Amino acid sequence: MATVFTPSAIRRLEALFGVSATTGPSSCRFEISSSDGHGGATRRLALELYGDIRIGRKRGNLVSVYTEAAHLQLHFCSGVVLSEDLGEATFVGEYRGKLSGLIVEKTAGCTLFANVDREILSGDFTQLSPEVMLSGVALSLTEPVLESEKKAPRRRRTGARRSKAAARP
Repeated sequence: MATVFTPSAIRRLEALFGVSATTGPSSCRFEISSSDGHGGATRRLALELYGDIRIGRKRGNLVSVYTEAAHLQLHFCSGVVLSEDLGEATFVGEYRGKLSGLIVEKTAGCTLFANVDREILSGDFTQLSPEVMLSGVALSLTEPVLESEKKAPRRRRTGARRSKAAARP
């Protein structure tokens, strides 16, 4: 799986969140905070992105979010959709027709939707219960990323097999 956290993507995330990323050899970190402006509590979260790292026996992209009360991870992230209008980034991964999306807001909010049936993204939202509708609407923004991933050719494994012609001297 190729990294989705390219230097260009990192710059776009920096612009969206209004903070600079701290980068390491295989990761970058955003520290995002927001206050309500009325003397209330300040929300904080840290977003860490790891591109094309080892996850078990495979390689993939990992998204981690740390808050004061939670730690969330999305393994095998295959794309990210930025919405300047909503002030959020949606990180998405798909496995066998099920989606997981981790949404990070520039106001230091975070939402996780996991194991969502892909079919509800393009269905009639009015036919869904309110509890289910929210995940469908939120993750429907990721459809262009998911479609481009389907159309992209799969990488061939190198060195796995040699043809008979290649094996001859």
